Amino acid sequence: MSITIQQEGIYMKARGDGQSQPTASAKSGFSESTGRRIEKGKCCPRKKRERHWRTRKDPLEKVWASELVPLLQRVPELQPITLLEHLQEQDALAYPDALLRTLQRRTKQWKGLYGAEQEVMFRQSYPPGMMGLSDFTQLKKITISLAGEPFKHLLYHFRLAYSGWQYVKALPGGESFDALVQGLQGGLNQLGGCPYEHRTDSLSAAFKNIKAKQEDDLTNRYEQLCQHYQMKPTRNNRGKGHENGAIEAPHGHVKNRIKQALLKRGSTDFPTLAAYQTFLHQVVEALNRRYAKRLAEEKLTLQPLPATDVCDYTVLSAVVTSGSTINVRLSLYTVPARLVGQRLTVHLFVDRLALYLGSEYATTLTRVYPAPGKRRARRIDYRHIIESLSRKPRAFLYSQLRDDLLPNDTYKQLWHWAMATLLPHQASHWMVGVLAIAARTSKETGLGEVITRYYQQHQALPKLLGLQQQFEPISLVTPSVKCAQHALADYDQLLKQEAQA
Repeated sequence: MSITIQQEGIYMKARGDGQSQPTASAKSGFSESTGRRIEKGKCCPRKKRERHWRTRKDPLEKVWASELVPLLQRVPELQPITLLEHLQEQDALAYPDALLRTLQRRTKQWKGLYGAEQEVMFRQSYPPGMMGLSDFTQLKKITISLAGEPFKHLLYHFRLAYSGWQYVKALPGGESFDALVQGLQGGLNQLGGCPYEHRTDSLSAAFKNIKAKQEDDLTNRYEQLCQHYQMKPTRNNRGKGHENGAIEAPHGHVKNRIKQALLKRGSTDFPTLAAYQTFLHQVVEALNRRYAKRLAEEKLTLQPLPATDVCDYTVLSAVVTSGSTINVRLSLYTVPARLVGQRLTVHLFVDRLALYLGSEYATTLTRVYPAPGKRRARRIDYRHIIESLSRKPRAFLYSQLRDDLLPNDTYKQLWHWAMATLLPHQASHWMVGVLAIAARTSKETGLGEVITRYYQQHQALPKLLGLQQQFEPISLVTPSVKCAQHALADYDQLLKQEAQA
């Protein structure tokens, strides 16, 4: 019987404690005779022998040292799958796909022993209140929609390096300076203070990316922004995203939380942008609760916020054309027809345009961005020009803005139905009339649904008069007139006066 060193140790300890040979043997798990042999020195415990031989034939014996190692020495970046394909080009039967795992282990071991030195990441430790980081990220494989319409946007992400406190804001468009300002100010205002340093990657909104010295590479507006909040602007080296690791890695954690919350919610559609932003705020707040203790410590070291915010819009000028449109950043917008011929001051925000006539506020438009692969975009609102269009409805037929004047797919389907049913000029007159009813009653959706039912039930195109009576009923109000009956004596008095005259 072979015994282990541990068993022998138990036996000798028991014997040293004065226990009998049978008892010590039983405790050690072997027979009394084995105990006697141990004491006589005739039984040595089994020692584990180190195996120095292979248990199976090496499938790479002929090629590893002679062919594959020289390849790795010359090009260390070669991957195991590339090496396997190289062997299969010579003899596919001798080197099946099952060898890939063997090659992966062998290559990893060789690189660990003889490969090049790897880049070492030096984890940084920042004191409280020292650094805040900004970056933009995108939800992938998820389509957020607002009121059923896909919402193209980026997520602005701000994070404190020490405590890990985070802020996320949904912003339409790209990585513009106005988006950076709106996101950063939102985060700082919610935080209630400012760190001493603001770190970004090489955002074109903040850096020109043409100078060797960072101090000379700042855009004027970004420099003014950081001066306003008394933060030192810094960035990671171009192409070195890991240097921004304090926010790059948390991107994934935040987006995973958002995706999980959307799955739990059961829908990616939100009624408004404000509702979507509230949802994001709730998700991030749940994450921030775990950083509450460190945040309380960090808040003691933050700089106070300035009394005012930085202007988070761009001021532009635009002249309203005779078609009641303006061009702003390669996008076409309609404006109320009363503004035709006027020069407007445009406050261009990330998500909207605020229009001013002189110093007086005129109206606000929702900002649009070009679709992927497009240079221009349009935001056409039929309500702005419907009064003028109603006076000349045939202009709708060949208008350059005809398809854009139709507010949604429902109305585009109704237009095709009208064109298939009526003469072109009649269809144009009917469509303009429908749009006019929708504008006057503010019942665009309900009106479209009613007319669509006519189409689905294979009925005739409804008359405009009938739609007006249904959606714009005329209420006849009979005035209440109080009549006072004069006494007959008053008439006698009147006749007397007439006779005397």
